[in-house]
Amino acid sequence: MSEKVVIIGSGPAGHAAAIYAGRAKLEPLMYEGMFAAGVAAGGQLTTTTEVENYPGHLSISGPELMEKMREQSMHCGARIKTETVDRVDLSRRPFKVFVGEDVIEANVIIIATGATAKRMNLPGEERLWQKGISACAVCDGGLPIFRNKTLVVVGGGDSAVEEANYLTKYASKVIMLVRRDVLRASKVMQDRAKNNPKIEILFNTVPVEVVGEKVLSGVVVQSTTPDAKRSTIEAGGLFYAIGHLPNTSFLQGQLELDDVGYIKTKPGTTYTSVEGVFAAGDVQDKVYRQAITSAGTGCMAALEAERFLSEHH
Repeated sequence: MSEKVVIIGSGPAGHAAAIYAGRAKLEPLMYEGMFAAGVAAGGQLTTTTEVENYPGHLSISGPELMEKMREQSMHCGARIKTETVDRVDLSRRPFKVFVGEDVIEANVIIIATGATAKRMNLPGEERLWQKGISACAVCDGGLPIFRNKTLVVVGGGDSAVEEANYLTKYASKVIMLVRRDVLRASKVMQDRAKNNPKIEILFNTVPVEVVGEKVLSGVVVQSTTPDAKRSTIEAGGLFYAIGHLPNTSFLQGQLELDDVGYIKTKPGTTYTSVEGVFAAGDVQDKVYRQAITSAGTGCMAALEAERFLSEHH
């Protein structure tokens, strides 16, 4: 039995695709994952406390928003399995999807497996995650917990500078921790950081521990120079900006990826290098990485899948 549409992944991109495909009577089958890439079904939003920037919700918890999306997907006709896809065979249509002992055939596959923010797994991090520690300044930086506090950003690339700049709207001060003696960021971004009076850059410095009772209260840092001196920065927030890992290993190189592993899509579409395979959300977007942009590409993927199926009976 061949499925018309199989959706792999269950963040905003996967659910938007499921809603649109369901309403188009394509009876999509979604594999939402079972702690795939270490994150619960529903993706990165399940690790976020308050979401204030998703239209239609003044404030809603990440897990609740994803639960509502899941209900809506099923209401619109999607079937959801809480299993993780092991691998796929994209050599010919119908494609094959391997899940444990099962092999499912699919005429169209929509990949929405997302990207997982890199974390440092410092001592104390697990306990204080989302209690002052985040990997997305744009998602979480405006929350009351971070207002008028000293905030710490780890990283030295463009996105780290961007996050630090963004946080200055809310923070009393932002301290950037940069492992090397220079910023990796582009010249224009470097200037932006150096010219912002609220940003202080600590070069040759890495975080080694986070401290706090119920919420983060400080970051223990260590110099990367031979003296390896340690000190504690009193801070109300720690933000990782050390990159994301796109969840594409299960593809085993069957789709064209960029140099860091994101799926390449034809500009302005969700078409991948294999006809009939579409990619939506953070797995193909390393620029915006927002719930709303992910949902938008999920909608695009479903509409393009519907068009593809009508042209390839």
